[in-house]
Amino acid sequence: MKIISYNVNGLRAAIKKGFLEWLENENPDIICIQETKMQEDQVDKLAFEVLGYYQYWNMAEKKGYSGVGVLTKIKPEKFSTGIGIQKYDREGRVIRLDFENFTLINSYFPSGSSGEERQAFKMEYLSDMQIFIDKLKKERPKIILCGDYNICHKPIDINHPERHKKSSGFLPEERDWMDNFVGQGFVDSFREMDKSPEKYSWWSYRANSRAKNLGWRIDYHMITENLKQGLANAGIMADVMHSDHCPVWIEFKN
Repeated sequence: MKIISYNVNGLRAAIKKGFLEWLENENPDIICIQETKMQEDQVDKLAFEVLGYYQYWNMAEKKGYSGVGVLTKIKPEKFSTGIGIQKYDREGRVIRLDFENFTLINSYFPSGSSGEERQAFKMEYLSDMQIFIDKLKKERPKIILCGDYNICHKPIDINHPERHKKSSGFLPEERDWMDNFVGQGFVDSFREMDKSPEKYSWWSYRANSRAKNLGWRIDYHMITENLKQGLANAGIMADVMHSDHCPVWIEFKN
């Protein structure tokens, strides 16, 4: 089973750049999309039906902003949106799908780069997401939490870490949250398979950053420890270019 997570930075824009053709060729069992930047009535649902996907969407109230979606060839037993807190849920940041043997959460974590107010919002989201996951684990112990976390966990996950110590996305308090999250029983699936440097999933559009590979690894599949034994592989598709992010993927043995 192959699961992809991809911040498309505007689904309609990505489609114009060949996203549908790429998806048909890649043919994952599940793809989790972040930052759709559209309303549900703007989705060409037939295009995804033709490719064999059930589709689930959670759009922001604000048009052209945020939003997540999941396309899956495996029909889930349960679908829900949000974490039950309106200030986040109105921004369309979470989809939950319960399958027979695991729960999949697709989340677009807030960015704090626009200023102190949104950074505070981001830190509140991190705290409340931890509470949400801790509660969910009691009911559904096998969880995959994938998406754009907007955080680089370790110095290896960012170019020139010494330059970014005061940058949102690499702040000590954000990295501490990641440490705690992993410490609560989650595994960074990519790092289980690949411990090499200069592996990133997002590049600024400025200063020719992607060509120079001046990137950040901020997109993850975090899996509970009890799923690690089934993990077959994980990777980053750095050569896929529909967005300022690239897709990240995991494969399970069964």
